[in-house]
This record gives sequence, structure tokens and C-alpha cells, in this order.
Amino acid sequence: MGASILTARNLSKVVPSAEGELTILHELSLELNKGDSLAIVGASGSGKSTLLGLLAGLDLPSSGEVVLAGRALSTLDEDQRARIRAEHVGFVFQSFQLLDSLNALENVMLPLELDGRKDARERARELLERVGLGQRLSHSPRQLSGGEQQRVAIARAFAAEPDVLFADEPTGNLDSHTGERISDLLFELNKESGTTLVLVTHDERLAHRCRRLIRLEAGLLVAPLEP
Repeated sequence: MGASILTARNLSKVVPSAEGELTILHELSLELNKGDSLAIVGASGSGKSTLLGLLAGLDLPSSGEVVLAGRALSTLDEDQRARIRAEHVGFVFQSFQLLDSLNALENVMLPLELDGRKDARERARELLERVGLGQRLSHSPRQLSGGEQQRVAIARAFAAEPDVLFADEPTGNLDSHTGERISDLLFELNKESGTTLVLVTHDERLAHRCRRLIRLEAGLLVAPLEP
């Protein structure tokens, strides 16, 4: 599979609460290589989204370390972590997070333009055609269905050819048929691009499509990395 792209070593996250310190995540370790796919499953409050945020460098652990694309995230300041994310990471969220003031093409172009890509329009058009939205380029998010908005979000996430794609409940707001189509698309692009895919999901069918799976309960790992 190749060299490690994402490593977590003894990750813990502890926050203050009215009752004292609350451990959200407890000494979790994992290692993912390029092209891997990992599902993180568990009940609400189990620490899934906390783990995703730590792995992506959106938050820092109380103890332990995350190494993303060869960089130890806790040794970097906020601007440096943001640059690592811009260079190596893509995101797909349950709520799509598209900009209403931009059309589909412009939403996908935006991260490419921010990165100074001269081929931003061409690359965005190519990806939207790849996800079946070649006829919807000029439509705003409000003119698109939920499934279409999620396809725009996936095209945007893959636009910069990320090493790791983090997806937080990517089918959570979609009906089962549309959710299945979105799942197919994620795994097709994952395979074609060699991007490492990290999914947080309640959908067991989606989870078991991943090559590896971890299950969390109250911040503890209760299932191994293999499904």
C-alpha cells in the first residue's frame, strides 16, 4: 500500500465539565497508508467527530500525536496546520457547506483559485462532469437537490487531489437511494485517485465498504482496524 500518510499515536482528548474532567477520546492509535479507507463508527457522543477533527488537525489532542503527510501537527501553529490541510486534505460534510452566492462551477473552482491554480475552471468542469453534473454548472445550491449538492461537495473535495479525504456523515441528509449513489461515487473516486478515505458514519452498510473499521464507545476503541 505504500508509506503511511496518516498516523495517530496514543491520542487522548480531555475537556473540562461541570463534574470535572471529561475524557472524550482515550489513547487511540492507528496508521493509514495512501489509498486506504477507514470507517469510524459508534453511537452519538462516542468520540467519532472528535477523532476526525484531531486527525484532520482541526483540533489538537490533550496528549498523543497526529502525523499527517509526514508532519507532526502538534509542532505546527494554526496557520501551518491550515496550510497542511490546504495541501493534503479534502472535506465532505453532512451539511454540504456550499456557498449560496456561487454556482456549482464556482463552488468547485474556489479552493483551486485560492491555491493559485490556473486551470481552476477546466479542472472544476471536468470534476462536475465526472459526478454527473455537467449540465448543472451554472445552478446555485438552492437550485440543486440534496444529492446534487453533495455531488458538488464531493467534486470540490477531490478538486485539489487531496492525500486524505475526511467525510463526516456524507450520506446523513440523503434518502437511501441517493445515499447509495453518493457512496458509490466516493469509493470510485477514492480508487481512481488513490486518496485515503476516512469516514465518520452511522450507516453500517457504508462503513463495511471500507477496507478498515474502528468502533468507538465513550471514547474507547472497542473494535479492531479490520472489519
